[in-house]
Amino acid sequence: MGTPIEEDELPRCVRACPRDVPVIPMPRRQRRRRLPLVTVGVLGALVLGACSYTADLPELAPDAETSRIYAADGTLLTELSVENRDPVPLDRIAPVMQQAIVAIEDSRFFEHNGVDPRGIARAAQRNYEDGGVSEGGSTITQQYVRAVLLNDTTQSLDRKLREAVLAWQFEQTYTKEQILEKYLNAIYFGAGAYGIESAAKTYFHRSAADLTLDQAAFIAGLAQGPERLSPYTNYEGAVSRRNAVLDAMVEQGMITHAEGEAAKAAPLLVEPPPSAQRYPAGHFVERVKDFILNSSFFGDTPEARRRLLLEGGLQINTTLDLQMQSWAEAAVMNVAGDPNGPRAALVSLEPDTGAVRAYVGGYDFFGDTPEAKFDLAGQGLRQSGSSFKAFVLGAALEHGIPLTQQYPAPGSMTIDTSVGPWNVRNYDGSGRGSMDLVAATASSVNTVYAQLIMDIGPEKVIDFAQRAGIRTSMQAYPSSALGTNGVTVLDMASAYATFAADGMHAEPLIVTSVTQRDGTVIYEAPAARRRVVDANVARLTTATLTQVVTRGTGTRAAIGRPVAGKTGTAEEWRDAWFVGFTPQLSTAVWMGFPGEERSMIPPNTSITVSGGTLPTQIWHDFMIAATASMPVEDFIAPEFPPPPPPTTLSAEVTVPNVVGLSINDARRAIDAAGFTIYTTAAPSRTVAGGLVAEQSPGALRSAPRGSVVRLVVSSGPPAAVAVPDVLGLYSDEAVGRLTRQDLVAEIVVEPEPAEPGDVPRPGRVWSQTPGQGQLLDQGSVVTLRVNPT
Repeated sequence: MGTPIEEDELPRCVRACPRDVPVIPMPRRQRRRRLPLVTVGVLGALVLGACSYTADLPELAPDAETSRIYAADGTLLTELSVENRDPVPLDRIAPVMQQAIVAIEDSRFFEHNGVDPRGIARAAQRNYEDGGVSEGGSTITQQYVRAVLLNDTTQSLDRKLREAVLAWQFEQTYTKEQILEKYLNAIYFGAGAYGIESAAKTYFHRSAADLTLDQAAFIAGLAQGPERLSPYTNYEGAVSRRNAVLDAMVEQGMITHAEGEAAKAAPLLVEPPPSAQRYPAGHFVERVKDFILNSSFFGDTPEARRRLLLEGGLQINTTLDLQMQSWAEAAVMNVAGDPNGPRAALVSLEPDTGAVRAYVGGYDFFGDTPEAKFDLAGQGLRQSGSSFKAFVLGAALEHGIPLTQQYPAPGSMTIDTSVGPWNVRNYDGSGRGSMDLVAATASSVNTVYAQLIMDIGPEKVIDFAQRAGIRTSMQAYPSSALGTNGVTVLDMASAYATFAADGMHAEPLIVTSVTQRDGTVIYEAPAARRRVVDANVARLTTATLTQVVTRGTGTRAAIGRPVAGKTGTAEEWRDAWFVGFTPQLSTAVWMGFPGEERSMIPPNTSITVSGGTLPTQIWHDFMIAATASMPVEDFIAPEFPPPPPPTTLSAEVTVPNVVGLSINDARRAIDAAGFTIYTTAAPSRTVAGGLVAEQSPGALRSAPRGSVVRLVVSSGPPAAVAVPDVLGLYSDEAVGRLTRQDLVAEIVVEPEPAEPGDVPRPGRVWSQTPGQGQLLDQGSVVTLRVNPT
């Protein structure tokens, strides 16, 4: 092995370096130790090689720092980072923590110049004696360079040379205090904690400034092997390593022997291991992240935006009201909390600003079901059903059709369209004679709205809805009047808010401002609103929608203050909605089965779920709490247009009688008289199929030339159907069962005659007329007597 040399002869090996590296002589008791010549050779090669190896010191990128998302009141919602890191300055790190890391990792840190020949020699000697790698010779500076500048852990001579040169250069650029601060903020301490502040919070739920001696020694000991020495899997090893750190601190005069022994005696009381983080409004937080990641305002590339969000130390301030969020989640869970049943989503926002105050995107964002993370409020496209009629009504008013306009309201009809016949049927299958738009809206009469959209054109309705706030792509089909296009809950809340704001629209707002780590505000949401609908059109629509709640399908939404809204039930009860608003808050609620669209009828659900049932209950329960502290405000009254001036007799002609004629003969007669014809179809037992059964205006009436004559053409006799048994069912279930048989339910609420001891049956049907099995024409009425609820 050659002749060994004394350790104090090592300075000869470094005299060739341009900058003298001071070497402090070791204590006398260690001078007798001799290094094997091979060790000296490796050491000399490393030092001499480093003297000739050149490398440019890379510019240091800012330390990755955790970004934080805050609710509207400043409460922290969650933290976002690639690493759990929270950099702090050196003066906010307990002195005992600084001493502990130096004692165990680099006792000569304040004496060397980045590379410590004595440390290398000592490690080489120890490893030689142990026959393996039991001790490293890297300084704190080298460890930092390796982790941050090189990001290279290969055991190659080239890497060690580059590491040594960069460490030496690093020490020429930064002070010892700066290097120690950077090191303590960069090192990994296990359990997902990067940096001393995160480690202190993870293990002891306190800041780095408040660490005690035994806690600091424990954390310092983790630097050697954070996973191997984890207190969660190797408690004895963690304690032993902590005690070794304390011994090193005593040996180096940092603490007294008594202080070290007292710290050794202290139990290692660490916090439980971190579990999967739960935080409020998980789906809302995802929308916040998407806002940053998909906006070029925060970077030119997706990667740049991702790094800014996860490493930029952003403070992201949002609109979420945590109290409203808790009320929303409670309302949803109380009604749709069965994980095997239909789910619900809710969005509530302020009409004047668009600020989203509550956002429930599903059952449990942190659940383990496949659809848990799917945002039913912002990603799910579901048919809106009759809740879309608000936009049909608004478009009709915008194009001059008054609320007083009368339409036939048969239980069903067939309308000829450019794409073929359109069969339209009311929800309950019943006809209601002739109705104006207010009554048709309150009772959600499909046959009236089918005629209405044909009068104004589907394109105008879609344009109105998109101006109001629907952002999804929609097809301009006649059936869109009944909500066959897919929409999101967020869009519906936003679009209805346009009515509440007198025709002004503010885009949904979730992020109010974003601040960088240095306090610079890099984004502030603009306070922008624009007029998209005439104010009086919005007010007339709102006034009509109030009737839905006071006397129509949405009476369960009454909360003791002015409310406007609309129920919606999609085809085959697959989607159910209630969207409503006060002057201060617009809230949309959807309910349905996620993924597979199943009908919400028994046995899939306990009752037949329509918009006026469970969704309205959720809306009511949330809004009663959310508006409790708000002043009661009324909607601004609309200006009703004056009636049109009476026409002169010379402008009017007599309407011919076409009842009983074929459609072709009737069309010729109507055309000859100078009128426009509009036809629908309905079953009739008195008029043969293909013949006109009804006309409006009636025969021999006077009407302005060019006005519309509406004809109902018989589609033949209605089919006979058997009355199903609905006794004992809840009224909603009974109505649904009759409707599926094309029968109309007439509900009479009165208590069931009872004998003493009978169990009450609130809300259930106790009598039906006609009874089960009787044959009736389609559209016939079955009277149900229902116990009060």
